[in-house]
Amino acid sequence: MPRALWSGAITFGLVSIPVKMYGAVRDMGVHFHRLHAADGVRIHQKMVCPADDEEVQFEEIVRGYEVGPDEYVIVHEEELEALAPKASRIIEILDFVDLVEIDPIYYEHPYFLIPDEQAARPYSLLVKAMTDSRKVGIGKFVMRNKEYLAALRPLDGVVCLETMHFADEVVEAGEVADLPEQPEPSERELSMAKQLIDTLASSFEPQKYHDEYREAVMELVETKAEGQEFVAPQPEEEPGKVIDLMSALEQSLTRAKERKEKTG
Repeated sequence: MPRALWSGAITFGLVSIPVKMYGAVRDMGVHFHRLHAADGVRIHQKMVCPADDEEVQFEEIVRGYEVGPDEYVIVHEEELEALAPKASRIIEILDFVDLVEIDPIYYEHPYFLIPDEQAARPYSLLVKAMTDSRKVGIGKFVMRNKEYLAALRPLDGVVCLETMHFADEVVEAGEVADLPEQPEPSERELSMAKQLIDTLASSFEPQKYHDEYREAVMELVETKAEGQEFVAPQPEEEPGKVIDLMSALEQSLTRAKERKEKTG
């Protein structure tokens, strides 16, 4: 059984619900260690000062914030501790909002909040009330000396907490680059694009999507672990680029229809 990452209480109004927090997603990435090619021994990294090429011990390291090229303000641990958010075991719901009002760009990481046995009744009440009203709770809490903004929503009878980015952390699209002038599409182009969308439209079934690269890497690892030689598959030929927009739409629509017929 997974270990609780945090414990505390959800509060809304004067109602307090003791809960424990568990991760709602798992890391399925393939992780490698760095080894010395000559003998297969795992290597260790050292921290070295480039000024004198000497190894630096952990206790000799301080934090520095860069304010200019190679210019730093040194900040000490006790200074940071004095500013750290007050330790709290409370997730205080400040507002209830419609789920559709929250752009997914604000979401960061999901967790499940599971109630203590004696808190099952108020927990169930919160889940049912949010489900019926179609509202999501917005609150703040502190975990590991960091303050988080969070959205609490019902999911399969459980409260799912999504940590969120604060507004000043979200980059506006206009900040990235100047958008080129966008010409109005022709009626024919728009009609074709809508047909393509309709042909590809389906219900969201997360089980049908796979990390094919990860699966291929694990096949490579397992094959080599069994002492067998791994034969890499031949790369698929990429289709040539279609310059004409209408031609690209027509070919895309044809392929989408063929794929739909094959998958039923």
